[in-house]
Formats: sequence, structure tokens, C-alpha cells
Amino acid sequence: MSEATDTLNGFEAEQASTPRVVVLISGSGSNLQALIDAQSYDELGGEIVAVISNKADAYGLKRARDAGIEAVALPHREYDSREAFDGALIKVIERHEPDLVVLAGFMRILTPRFVQRFYGRMLNIHPSLLPAYQGLHTHARALADGVSEHGVSVHFVSEELDGGPVVVQAAVDVTPEDTEDSLQQKVQSREHLIYPIAVRWFLEGRLTLGAQGPTLDGTPLPPQGLRLSHADAAEELDEDLEDDDA
Repeated sequence: MSEATDTLNGFEAEQASTPRVVVLISGSGSNLQALIDAQSYDELGGEIVAVISNKADAYGLKRARDAGIEAVALPHREYDSREAFDGALIKVIERHEPDLVVLAGFMRILTPRFVQRFYGRMLNIHPSLLPAYQGLHTHARALADGVSEHGVSVHFVSEELDGGPVVVQAAVDVTPEDTEDSLQQKVQSREHLIYPIAVRWFLEGRLTLGAQGPTLDGTPLPPQGLRLSHADAAEELDEDLEDDDA
């Protein structure tokens, strides 16, 4: 009986292994740092086992090393084609056996093969309220259009650039005084707020992507995901709303 119990305990321990995350970056890695910070407070729901960058001088690799996380440089310019690079990247990622792949400022258009390999277990963060402003230069485009509201979205990655199912968004009010830099700072603070939350939802099994779209705790998410208003996000971030309104 004791031997059977030991075997069962061993099985349970294996089943309860910590979920594994691989993060892909291209630059500074501020969202990576938000994920590392959440992990350090046991608020990520898993472990970042590797950080991979397509640029060898990306500062995010230093962030990873400083946190004791394996940092891998895989320069895309060393490969003859996008397909060849993505093939090599797949091999590096799968060596770490991740439950989730997180794109955190990974500035590469992914091939269909890559997306299909990790579909349903790959998240990205984009600095706009999708489906508005897919692609680059989102803050400048929002200011040029004179919008009153901008923000950030976390979404599952699909073959359409910035077009995958949205999980959660956080909005910011745009004021007449805003510049591209000030708007970027406001949006970035919300990125650092919602990305660790979305990652934890997935790693805890609460967030899934099925044939009918994403669900959270078994409930289908709306087309734009869950959305934090400017006021809700500001409260979470301890921002001074009076200053924002001034």
C-alpha cells in the first residue's frame, strides 16, 4: 500500500509541474521586465525558462541574465530567408518545452508555419485598441486622427498581423496636450499592467482558445476582449486622475 501511495504521489507531483514560458524579444524588454517582476512576486502562474532575441544586442537579454533566465541570441540576419529563421527559432523554442510562447516586442512578421506550430498557446501585446491601428507607429497615427481614446491589447497570435483574437485591453484618454512620447508612456504603463495578468490566466488554465474563439473561465470573450477603462487602469496603477484631467 505504501509503495502504491508513493507512486501515486510521484504521479501527482509530475502533473503539478510549473508551467513553462518562453519569451521572444527584439529590444529593451520592458514588458519582459514586467513579466519577470510578476514571476518574482509569484504572480505569473509559471516560470520563464528562456528569453530569445533576434538581435544579439537587445537589452532584454541582459534583463533575462540578471534574473537568472537563459538568454539566447538568434540573429535573423544569419539566415537566408524568413522561413529558415523561423525553422531555427522553432527548434530553439521547442527545446525548452514551453506551455506558452509570449511575444514581448518581437519585431518579426511570423511565417504561417511558425504561427500554426504554436497556435492557441502564443500571446502578443500591441499598443492600440485592436482592431484599430494594426501595424507600426500606432501612437502617431492615433494622434493624427485626433482620437479621444487609445490603449493596448493582448491577443492570441494568428496569421493575420495583429489580427488574432483579443483577450484583454486597457484604454487611455488622449488629451490635446499629448505628444507621441507622452502617449507612449501612458500606454506602456498599461502594457505592464495587463500582460502579466493575461499570461497568468493562460498558465492557470483559465484562458483558452477554441474553435469558437477565446474563453475565460469557460465564458466566451467579446470581440475586443475584456476592457479596462482609463479610470479603472489608472486606479490599478495609482495614477492621479486629476492630473490626467488637467
